[in-house]
Amino acid sequence: MASATSRKWLTWRVAVFLAALAPLVFWSWQVANNAAGPEPGRYLLLNIGIGGLWLLLLTLSLTPLTKLTRWKGFALIRRQLGLWTLAYATLHLLSYALFILGLNWALLGSEIVKRPYIIVGMIALTGLAVLGATSNKWSMRRLGKRWKSLHKFSYAILGLVLLHFFWVVRADMSEWALYAAIGALLMATRLPPVSRTLPKLRYRLSRS
Repeated sequence: MASATSRKWLTWRVAVFLAALAPLVFWSWQVANNAAGPEPGRYLLLNIGIGGLWLLLLTLSLTPLTKLTRWKGFALIRRQLGLWTLAYATLHLLSYALFILGLNWALLGSEIVKRPYIIVGMIALTGLAVLGATSNKWSMRRLGKRWKSLHKFSYAILGLVLLHFFWVVRADMSEWALYAAIGALLMATRLPPVSRTLPKLRYRLSRS
């Protein structure tokens, strides 16, 4: 029985891994087959960035979903999705360095002056790197109660990512508004009155 349960959760983890990997494979395939438009570098830069935002939103949704459903599967993939978020954010930076800067770091200063959202993105990436580096049992034991306080900064990182994206797409706010609304909803679930309501809502739904 235990072996069957272990296989089930392993299958779930593998499925999540493949789902997170699939967009990168698809975008790379489009670039390789000249199906990514006239600027394939910018195509990758934008899509990887948006993919990272979606992964961050999905990662933050796992805690309220766990409280609402009590399904263990959501909690099992929290670290996995968090690390995928960091991977996408890192690839987003590498795409910028390769396709926009052409690996010419001397251009970075003038780019920051013209596009200050780069600084915001770098701060968010640094935050994700810190959370990724401490998303293990050793860090949890080492930091104790401070670990939870540290990882609550994921919501501040979400705010920075949304600000970064807001600066990038000021001409078309409809897509940004969708992400901001989802982000606001997720942040609201962290408020004590809302957080306490989720288990009660699960009970009411199970009784209906």
